[in-house]
Amino acid sequence: MFFSRLIARWKGLALTLLAAIATVWLGVTGQLGLYINPRYYVFTLIMAGIAFVLTIGALLVIPGPGEDDEHDHDHDSHGKPDGRGSDAPDESGAGRRRPLLAFGGSLTALVIVAAAAVALLVVPPSSLTSAAVEQRSLNGSSNTLANAGPPPGSSDDTSAYSVKDWAALIRQGASADDLSGRTATLTGFVTPDADDPDNVFYVARFVVTCCAVDAQPVGVPVYSPGWSSNYATDSWVTVTGQFEANPSVLSAATTVVRPDSLTAVDQPSEPYVY
Repeated sequence: MFFSRLIARWKGLALTLLAAIATVWLGVTGQLGLYINPRYYVFTLIMAGIAFVLTIGALLVIPGPGEDDEHDHDHDSHGKPDGRGSDAPDESGAGRRRPLLAFGGSLTALVIVAAAAVALLVVPPSSLTSAAVEQRSLNGSSNTLANAGPPPGSSDDTSAYSVKDWAALIRQGASADDLSGRTATLTGFVTPDADDPDNVFYVARFVVTCCAVDAQPVGVPVYSPGWSSNYATDSWVTVTGQFEANPSVLSAATTVVRPDSLTAVDQPSEPYVY
């Protein structure tokens, strides 16, 4: 019985300890940005360190077998006047089932902790993909794309414009004529146009305000018939080209990039934009 009680107390502490260790590991290996905005790195790592110290302290003060058994003995012996304990009449039934239930609960707790250890420490972290795009509307968040200014003038330098900047301009109504003569260089992952996946895909990124939970996808449509024969969905590419009216009669996008070059690249160390 002490083992079951120990597991019940230890499970929550073990999960907290695993979460703290995983957070610190992600920070040390430079992968914490896959989950949170960089401005929260220091705060998150400090809190993980505090959680680690407090959890170790809590594990050290878990009562030992003698102390726990003595407490239970005193409690049971005062359950009834004859000292037999409150559970004495049920010895034949519940008494035999109790160890099995305790063992089952302990086994379940161990499986939960083991699964958490694998998920947090063994499975490699990964960025959000087009599967998340399907669940969150692409270019659908007005707050995410609210910071773009008017279409750039002829003398404005747009070389530093990101996927987010161009997507914001298009969402706010910039047409192919407004962006005429402008060359965009875009790096992001490939996600197909839902209306015309054979001819149009989006170069997409996720905009993270706080953490990956609130990430919103933004993207710029690219017109490139037969693109899927060379580039897989979720692969990363760099596209360079100029804006034009969309030739596709199926796609809802009105303005697209016609690529002058389209190159596969590795996922950057910081796949999100902020």
